[in-house]
Amino acid sequence: MNTLKFKTNINCGGCLSKVTPFLNEEKNIKKWDVNLESDDRILTVETSDLTEEEVKKTVQKAGFNAEATN
Repeated sequence: MNTLKFKTNINCGGCLSKVTPFLNEEKNIKKWDVNLESDDRILTVETSDLTEEEVKKTVQKAGFNAEATN
């Protein structure tokens, strides 16, 4: 299982509700969470199959940006 982290512009509960269906629909995401308390609004994704680019595209489909962190 890989844990991927992304800086996002998901910054409130309303934003979270918009991105939730897209992340929940992706069958290769086992678990995900957005830390709205963090300045960088860190999205943490647990997956065994997806690349950073694939997660980024899933978030972009919902209308948000995601930038991989190191």
